Amino acid sequence: MTLLPKGTHPEGESKIAVSKGETGALNAETFDGKIHIEWDPQAQVTPMGQLPFFIQYLKVGHLFEPWVDECPLHYVSNNSPKKVNILGSFLLSILSGHTRYAHMTSLMSDNVNAKLLGMTKVVSDDCARRALQRLDEVAGVYWLQSHLYHCYEFWGHITYLSMIEYCVPRIRRIQNFRKAN
Repeated sequence: MTLLPKGTHPEGESKIAVSKGETGALNAETFDGKIHIEWDPQAQVTPMGQLPFFIQYLKVGHLFEPWVDECPLHYVSNNSPKKVNILGSFLLSILSGHTRYAHMTSLMSDNVNAKLLGMTKVVSDDCARRALQRLDEVAGVYWLQSHLYHCYEFWGHITYLSMIEYCVPRIRRIQNFRKAN
């Protein structure tokens, strides 16, 4: 066995000095209004630090509100939770990497991210589980698939058109070459 020389492994990231002028405030448009985000290079990284920008993408792209409005979940009681609270809790839980309903309870104390999505509160795991049981399976699958299709339908057309623009001239050149020979 031969040992590698000590200089073969990189040292790691170098310390970058950032002046205060380089860390300006960024704006993000959320469902709770416009917020100002400032980066602190000395602070520890949080797993949900980029969430305001994703919420801005959902708002500006008109993806979250139609997803909530068209959900086939309906309640008649005034005490029932709002659809935005249920679906927003699922979204925050999935984005946090949770794989079980019970993990949603760790988000119940997070009021900042919930407000950015336009929620009034994060629902409990029992409430979320009961909401999924109330959904009709066929209507729920149709609802999710239609919104998923809406996210990628535009790109399908661009791929097809770019493929035609790429292939047709080459096919014509091949056909002209065969006719000539």
